This record gives sequence, C-alpha cells and structure tokens, in this order.
Amino acid sequence: MTKLIAIINVVAWAGFWAFGYIALTSEDLTNGQLTIAAILAFVGLIMGVLAYLKLVRASEASGFAKGSNQLDAEARNKAQEEWGK
Repeated sequence: MTKLIAIINVVAWAGFWAFGYIALTSEDLTNGQLTIAAILAFVGLIMGVLAYLKLVRASEASGFAKGSNQLDAEARNKAQEEWGK
C-alpha cells in the first residue's frame, strides 16, 4: 500500500509542477484553459501534500523513520503552566 501512495505522491507533485508551470508561463491559453490548468495544479498540490503526510505516518509506524517528538497533553499543559510563572 505504501508503494501505491508513493506513486500517487510522485504523480501528484509532477502534475502540480507541470500544470503550475503551464498556468504561470503560457501566453496562448484562453481563460478556460488557464482555469483548468490552475485547478489541476491545485489538485496536484493537495494530493501531493496528503500523500506525503500518509507516507510519513506509515514510515513512523513501521519503524523506518524516527517518530516525532510531540508531547502528550499532560506534559504540554505542565510545560505551559511552568512557563507562565
């Protein structure tokens, strides 16, 4: 499943860069074509970010990557209380 998500990630980012470049640099596009290129670039951006976040979570869950250093709610609240004193 992670390989499929990785492929989606690559395709999404490629679409973002390709259609974003077309939308920004092409001078011969009609308004409709420009809108479609911008929408496809935006979809590529959103799909690329979501796929990347899924890959990060999967790599942390599998032990391939080190987990993030996030505090639990109790430790975070204690730290905020001590900082405010």
